[in-house]
Amino acid sequence: MISPDLAARLRDAGLIWHPADGDRFQIDAPELAADVFTVSTMTIQAHEFPTGTILGFNGTTEWALDSVAIEDALWLPREDQLRDLLRSTFLGLRRAGERYEVDVELLGERRTFADDDPAEAYGTALLALVGLSS
Repeated sequence: MISPDLAARLRDAGLIWHPADGDRFQIDAPELAADVFTVSTMTIQAHEFPTGTILGFNGTTEWALDSVAIEDALWLPREDQLRDLLRSTFLGLRRAGERYEVDVELLGERRTFADDDPAEAYGTALLALVGLSS
């Protein structure tokens, strides 16, 4: 899972989230900053309305939270989701000592993004890709 900081930077750069089962997220509220939630048919479902997407809590949580607007949630994409979002720009992942390197092709140029966590390396590469479209 990527860091909330990188997830926020991806969101702010324009990455759009379409919630699906298994997606993890945090709620943008100081008292819930340490909690990570998972979209699941049994507990938290995404409901599409003409006015936007609402994440509905199905009453199985310990505290009273009925729903939250998607704008108040921060998606924490998994490594596989980040790789899929890179699509055809993704060239490869390799281990280089203690770090992981993700190679992508952006605007005809091979670029490498490295981090101790492969998900963070994928996320940083995706941030560069999303930045090209803004």
